[in-house]
Amino acid sequence: MTRRDMLLLSAAAAAADPPAATAADPTPDEAIHKYLAAEVERLSANVLDGAKTKDEWTAKRPALRRRFLDMLGLDPLPAKTDLKAAATGTLVRGDVTIEKVHFQSVPGLYVTGNLYRPKATDKKLPAILYVCGHSNRGRDGNKAAYQDHGMWFAANGYVCLVIDTLQLGEVAGKHHGTYNLDRFWWQSRGYTPAGVECWNGIRAIDYLCARPDVDAEKIGVTGISGGGATTVWVAAADDRVKVAVPVSGMSDLQSYVTNRVINGHCDCMFAYNTYRWEWTTILALFAPKPLLFANSDADPIFPMDGNRRIVARLRTCYDLFGAKDALGEYVSPGGHAYRPDLRVAVFDFFNRHLKERPVKATDQLFDVIPGADLRVFPADADLPKDAINATADETFVPKAVVKLPAEAKDFPAWKAGLVKQLRERSFRALPEKVPGYAAAGDWLGVDGIDIVTEPGVRCRLSPAGPQWFDKGGTALVVLNPDEEAKAGAAYWVKRYPGGVLPLAVHTRGGGPYRWTRKSPPNTVERSLALLGQTADSGRVRDVAMALASDPDVKQKTKVLRLVGRGPAGIIAAYAALFVPGVVDEVVILDPPASHRDGPHFLNVMRALDIPDALGLLAPAVALTLIGAKDPAFDKTAAIYKLAGAEAKFKRE
Repeated sequence: MTRRDMLLLSAAAAAADPPAATAADPTPDEAIHKYLAAEVERLSANVLDGAKTKDEWTAKRPALRRRFLDMLGLDPLPAKTDLKAAATGTLVRGDVTIEKVHFQSVPGLYVTGNLYRPKATDKKLPAILYVCGHSNRGRDGNKAAYQDHGMWFAANGYVCLVIDTLQLGEVAGKHHGTYNLDRFWWQSRGYTPAGVECWNGIRAIDYLCARPDVDAEKIGVTGISGGGATTVWVAAADDRVKVAVPVSGMSDLQSYVTNRVINGHCDCMFAYNTYRWEWTTILALFAPKPLLFANSDADPIFPMDGNRRIVARLRTCYDLFGAKDALGEYVSPGGHAYRPDLRVAVFDFFNRHLKERPVKATDQLFDVIPGADLRVFPADADLPKDAINATADETFVPKAVVKLPAEAKDFPAWKAGLVKQLRERSFRALPEKVPGYAAAGDWLGVDGIDIVTEPGVRCRLSPAGPQWFDKGGTALVVLNPDEEAKAGAAYWVKRYPGGVLPLAVHTRGGGPYRWTRKSPPNTVERSLALLGQTADSGRVRDVAMALASDPDVKQKTKVLRLVGRGPAGIIAAYAALFVPGVVDEVVILDPPASHRDGPHFLNVMRALDIPDALGLLAPAVALTLIGAKDPAFDKTAAIYKLAGAEAKFKRE
């Protein structure tokens, strides 16, 4: 808020009516999608994290691999506990034996599968992990739909383990948290079902490598659709994979976000792009090992323009190693499905790289096995009572447990460490030094003024009540997206009457710039996660930039308060944290006790939760919580006390 802005706001009631919108003004929906496209273009320019040589890429790869695991919620990796692997039965079809197996990737997280192997063998065999896509086979699990792949591999001298996914598996969980279940707390927890599918694949390789009939030096992984995505995750994460064939499983940010192909995908297809990568970097982690990138030319959810961009980027990486022959591309004519030519291409690639010989030119046909015969748990009564599959999202990614330092002298370093974690994992898109906003045109009469906080992102500062400007103070009211300026600020106008300049801020996606939200597919909110952001982390930026706009704001007002109700109040607190030395007090009405209830920032609960974050305002910023009955806020009080600012913390 500049001196001129504040003076003009004091006279806003006498200003002219807002100018009429013109045909050239973008709608809020047009504006946000233009912003998303611009962010995609910016991130997509950073191919291979900027590596130009083999040595540069090799040096970057270990840190990039760890960051990739982090984006799946897998850093640190879960403990490799006892798999408790068991077989519940076998079938014999010709020369193939099928074992119905299950194991636990973590205690209580059951993975069901069918293991296909030659009926008789006297040597260790190459092994294929087949990871399934979605197939709606009910209690039979997804694996029943892909039995012909297991049969072919076993009939041709492989061990092949076909495993169910979490969604639509025999022991079922959920993939659709942010797609249509409104579980945006997944973003705060850093939980994505892609992480579970990747970990289940890693543990499946553990199972295969422990078998006496498997050659652990010859492991391949493949699958289509959701299984194609899991192939990418597992190949990038586990160095034991020697050959990978993702089929219609990966596109790029331009397809997903700019062209909105994300709408055709559930959450298992995506990591959270915490580190703001060009998306192909994930699959490039597998280079220079043999990789066949297989797709179909009329697939609407993996369009060919995206496929071509990915292959071009991958070729750049493989060329660094002088290994261009290890990268293959196959395009099948048709839609999102297997066809004989595509199957043969997949089988041939594995045969050439794991057996060093081509495959037969024809696709073998096998009798269909009834899905019920492939069940690992034949009847509902057989399903494990200790399974956590349905609640894996609650426990798979650990929540941070923040311990206070033992002594007051350690408080500054403790606080700095937590702020650093927030910057790295939740607010990576926020500049280290927050800049001020730009005014977007003239004053809009009683509606206030529009401001620009990023190219294409408009917010609005509005008068929230009768105006005074006598250095009595300023209350900047942060609004929730669906709050109107006057109604949302009414409580605060009454609380700070006379001598206070009350302003309200509509952050991005709120007020006159509210974009359309439709669930499913929650296009904007899910797209932002692929750009290393959330809608709420952007709102923190908006408020922070309003605070940073005038270096001498403290000279113009006795007290600057940030106030807000519910999630908006927490957004206000984070903004004050990231623009130190400006805000005197943060006042929050009915604050949520956990980020599970919003606001949502990527991975934030892996660093801290709301009571911890509010404590980080100490010792400089006074904090008043109204209606904060949850005992969780006792921790906030303890932090203020530790910081020597006990008197600055109030609960009403």
